[in-house]
Amino acid sequence: MSNIFDSIPEDISDELFSDLVCGEYIRIERIVSKGHDSPQVGWYDQEEHEWVILLKGEAKITFETDNDVHLTPGSYLNIPAHKKHRVAWTVADTETIWLAIHYRDAINNT
Repeated sequence: MSNIFDSIPEDISDELFSDLVCGEYIRIERIVSKGHDSPQVGWYDQEEHEWVILLKGEAKITFETDNDVHLTPGSYLNIPAHKKHRVAWTVADTETIWLAIHYRDAINNT
């Protein structure tokens, strides 16, 4: 048995990405941020859909064509494949812990 809040280092100078489960059509990962954001150049443009829930901390996600979304603990959203987005900010004084589920449609593999 594991705990999603375990094994978080004191110094998080780089965002921490940990795959928890991987399969043909799904990947579940824990992301730990602490004041991190996406590079200012470019957007995430993923091949997979991404369902994400914020378990601890706060964050803001910016979309290329939609409004920003402010996430607090318990907030979740689904980001369709190829919906361009970036993390605008995460709080700097505590860890922001995300659970991200990346998945593909089994029928058309998108």
